[in-house]
Amino acid sequence: MNIKKITLSFFLVLTVPLFSQEVAESKGTSVLETKVSYLDSIKRSFVNDDMASCVDSLWTKELTDLDLYNDITKDIENINTDEKVDYELPTELLKARLEAMNAKSPFNIQYNQGLENVIKSFLKNRKKSFERLMAISEYYFPMFEETFAKQNIPLEIKYLAIVESALNPKAVSKVGATGLWQFMYQTGKQYNLKIDSYIDERSDPLKATAAAAQYMSNMFSIFGDWELVLASYNSGPGNVAKAIRRSGGQQNFWSIKQNLPKETQGYVPAFLATMYLYEYHNEHGIKPNKAIVQHFATDTVMIKKQMSFKQISDLLDMPVSQLQLLNPSYKLNVIPSYSSENHYLRLPKDKVGVFVSNEDKIYAYIQHELDFKNNSPFKNGATAIASVEKPSSYSIGRFTQYYKVKEGDNLSNIASRYNVDISDLKKWNKLNSNSVSYGKVLTIIAAEIETKTDVASVETKTNKADKIKKEVKKDTLVASNKTNYIVQKGDNLSDIAEQNNVTVAQIKEWNKLSGNTIQAGTSLQVTEREIETKEVVAATPELKNIEYTVQKGDNLGSIAKKFGTAITDLKEWNHLSDNNIALGKTLIVAKNEIAINTSKATAASFKKGKIDTSLQQDYLVKKGDSLFSIAKKSGVTVSDIKKWNDINNEEIKPGMKLKIGG
Repeated sequence: MNIKKITLSFFLVLTVPLFSQEVAESKGTSVLETKVSYLDSIKRSFVNDDMASCVDSLWTKELTDLDLYNDITKDIENINTDEKVDYELPTELLKARLEAMNAKSPFNIQYNQGLENVIKSFLKNRKKSFERLMAISEYYFPMFEETFAKQNIPLEIKYLAIVESALNPKAVSKVGATGLWQFMYQTGKQYNLKIDSYIDERSDPLKATAAAAQYMSNMFSIFGDWELVLASYNSGPGNVAKAIRRSGGQQNFWSIKQNLPKETQGYVPAFLATMYLYEYHNEHGIKPNKAIVQHFATDTVMIKKQMSFKQISDLLDMPVSQLQLLNPSYKLNVIPSYSSENHYLRLPKDKVGVFVSNEDKIYAYIQHELDFKNNSPFKNGATAIASVEKPSSYSIGRFTQYYKVKEGDNLSNIASRYNVDISDLKKWNKLNSNSVSYGKVLTIIAAEIETKTDVASVETKTNKADKIKKEVKKDTLVASNKTNYIVQKGDNLSDIAEQNNVTVAQIKEWNKLSGNTIQAGTSLQVTEREIETKEVVAATPELKNIEYTVQKGDNLGSIAKKFGTAITDLKEWNHLSDNNIALGKTLIVAKNEIAINTSKATAASFKKGKIDTSLQQDYLVKKGDSLFSIAKKSGVTVSDIKKWNDINNEEIKPGMKLKIGG
């Protein structure tokens, strides 16, 4: 009896799933299949590389964590080279090692008590930090060395990025210096680094390193000493020249150290101490952490259509944090598409293979997302209370564009701009009248270029199509750069937050929203401050001689001291056979100084070293600047700067904005 019960129970267990499936199928329900999204269907059709990419999330965090930067920065700011440190490292052994380093380096590495103190401080307090830094450096050092080798810069300069940023491309100092090489805004622009609402190339490892190499090269042509080049990188060439003059013309870092700003006094020793720890880490028991991703394992692909990191993440199955690590110059997690510039995405090499092999499908998905956003009547989450009908399909030979209505727009000027009829605009957008609300997204169907025409006709239509595309792109960029966002039909808080690189909680706080429901047409604050949309022309560095007119009471000695120049150089540059100089004579007092043209407008206005004072420019004071150095690079006088800015003394602080010009 028991055997029969057990057998019957076993039979029922086996038949229940079959019975359930039959019932489900009889009701038209698919049991074995689930609905496949457009994203999934595209990914299933991808041609994949055999090699798999797997990056440890902990390693990604290590490369982007700012705690190392904060620790190193604090150390540099508080270094006291005169304070002895209790650490077991015999002075004679240290001297021998420094001498060995000096023999194979263009730097003048000499033992002194101050350098010993800094080295011992790092060994005592920062061993673990350097174990982490040595792993991160495996990713960045190869690209540094390649760039420096091309410009004949000492490869040891790579260690400076540890002192500057602890190898974190997203590091930002208290005064706004940004990236691996900590460029201030103006300096970045001067060295052709693009900085706009979408991009900050100060955080681009390759481009920022090239700019740093150019700066080093320019400074070496002035000072001829690599330690002084480093000092000028920290405090500015003006402060170094001033320290040289105050030290009686000495041109060695250790001789002028006491006349440099306090931070710079510890800056060069910190650099040399870092070099020492890398050279002798084994001897001190420093065991570098393992680098999971190295630079040579990545490559770039040119992007042809604007896309977000989230879209790339969804398509390629890689975390957004990894995309941020590999592409730190994109501020909003969006790769823009400008008609006049190319932008690149850096990916692990196997992911580049997947991207390139499936480009058409990837861009089709990006376009699908765009169309869905502009036309879908429904979205996931709390949506704006309204809907948009998807436009009817049109014949091949036409393309669809979208335009967001701005203040002052009407159907007539929009139709004229895109060379279409008002009646078509109304038909495409289901409009019953000629009125159109501010912020509404209009669908515009523009005709493609026909091929069955004569050459002149084709050229005319091509120009017209290009004009339409350029104007649409321009309008889109302007709309996306506003501090406020007009809620569109189908929008939800989650999507708006993602587009503007903020959180839903921030949007709710800024706009005093109690729930997740938002009304179409509502103006939402989506950023804490207005984004600058005005185009800034990148300035270019230029080397030129500095001239001085001999004043009453001058002699070669006083002029040489004033400008930190040797008398022999003054005589050579000015073809003087003796020390006699005539009143009013113009002398070259510095060769190949850096003169910066702050914009195209001012570039044309430089005349005999003077700037056209009818043109006003703003200059952001950076660490190490002095009124003298700013006046010299701007081609004006110190008294002019004081007058324009109502300054009574010579004290200026980093971050201060000065007017240059009347």
